[in-house]
Amino acid sequence: MEQTHSQLRKPDAQPNEWAVRLHHATRATREDWLGKAISYLCISVIILVVASMLWFITSKGIATFTQNHVSLGKFLTGTNWAPDQGQIGALPMIVGSFAVTFAAALVATPFAVGTAIFMTEISPNRGRKLLQPVIELLVGIPSVVYGFIGLAVVVPFMRHLVGGSGFGIISATFVLFVMVLPTITSMTVDSLRSVPRYYKEASLALGATRWQTVSRVILRSATPGILTAVIFGMARAFGEALAVQMVIGNAAIMPKNLISPASTLTSQLTSGIGDTIDGTLPNNALWSLALILLLMSLVFNALVRVIAKRGQLKHER
Repeated sequence: MEQTHSQLRKPDAQPNEWAVRLHHATRATREDWLGKAISYLCISVIILVVASMLWFITSKGIATFTQNHVSLGKFLTGTNWAPDQGQIGALPMIVGSFAVTFAAALVATPFAVGTAIFMTEISPNRGRKLLQPVIELLVGIPSVVYGFIGLAVVVPFMRHLVGGSGFGIISATFVLFVMVLPTITSMTVDSLRSVPRYYKEASLALGATRWQTVSRVILRSATPGILTAVIFGMARAFGEALAVQMVIGNAAIMPKNLISPASTLTSQLTSGIGDTIDGTLPNNALWSLALILLLMSLVFNALVRVIAKRGQLKHER
């Protein structure tokens, strides 16, 4: 009789046991929760660091206008840079930065696109074997080495070719051209390789030559990616400091031509930040230049997102 009661209780105990198991997290579930917690923690730390940097640079950059009561219009349009005397016109550095950036991108883009076409369409195997190591080598060279090469080779060459001191926008352009070329080339190669293969096959099947296919089909399809590569290269050139500082001349005056000494936002920051006292007008003015650099970085990132979005909508259509 007792055995019969124990046998009758076992079916009732089994559902209770399954209910307990269902209400308790398994080991896999706990590991999943732990992984999510670690991921959210890392994301929160990254967001906190970025927000802290934005707040710090912004608070230091606007001190020129809130504490020293400098006019924003005079700061952006003034041509005299003498913070010790109360003159902080940042226009020469802004013009110098944009001139060097656009000139370097203008020179580097045709070379980068031509190299990418050779590596993807004309001779993929040979191009990958010969040019890929060269691109990787150029990426790995430190900025100070580019600066020394520019100081020892480019500046004397420009001095001999056009006269003057050899320092100026054109010398910085040649140095930045070599520095941004690997970035634009690598991203352009990825853009050309992402073009669907049937685009090329359909064009060739209709009787188009290889050059017509490349110029009118492949390049047009990869235009958003190429523009993104150019903008990334411009962002690299706009934020470069040491190499530009060594060859541009660091003269905080409005550049009259491409061979006259000039200055950029980054070169002025690196050369002057160590000689100022925190909280003074010269120090606050340099932080304002850093704020302009930060805003331009945000603008470049926004342009990349807009171009990528338009390119995605174009492919979807």
